Amino acid sequence: MHPHLLLELRPICKQHSALRQNICCYVDPSNNLEVLNKERLLAAGLLRVFLVTTLLSVLMLMLLRTVGLRAFSMASETYVSGTHSAAFITCPNEQVAKDLARGIVEKKLAACVNIVPKITSVYVWQGKIEEDSEVLLMIKTRSSKVSALAEYVRSNHPYEVAEVISLPIDQGNPPYLKWIGDIVPE
Repeated sequence: MHPHLLLELRPICKQHSALRQNICCYVDPSNNLEVLNKERLLAAGLLRVFLVTTLLSVLMLMLLRTVGLRAFSMASETYVSGTHSAAFITCPNEQVAKDLARGIVEKKLAACVNIVPKITSVYVWQGKIEEDSEVLLMIKTRSSKVSALAEYVRSNHPYEVAEVISLPIDQGNPPYLKWIGDIVPE
């Protein structure tokens, strides 16, 4: 309510001092006298607070349920360290990388192969230091499949000595690790 309207109200409400406790009077901008029951104002305010509280409670319940289910999913999954591995292979170009990646996934030797383009490799080959542009494959698989993966790569890779190295996965997102196990058979 505008401050100058409050000054105008005092004389009006003082004339009705007996009613002042239960009735609130004010003059609106169009100079119409409005009499509002304080109880109705209070009830409307309480209803508004109730509706906002209910809406926020429902939204929080939905949020907490989603977060709780994810947390339970992550906590209830059991993973034995080293069951899965991340393997790395370098390729001379993107086409070789895509062909190898597709074959690896189609043969269920891995659940996922990421292709990382444009890496630079510095290495020793036949007594000379070499520097080449290559493409890196990052492969997620079962540790029990690494030897079959290496055999597939040796048979299909253009390099004389293809890089196939792997590291055991110690920890990770349990649903993702479960997914790897679901996709790659034992």
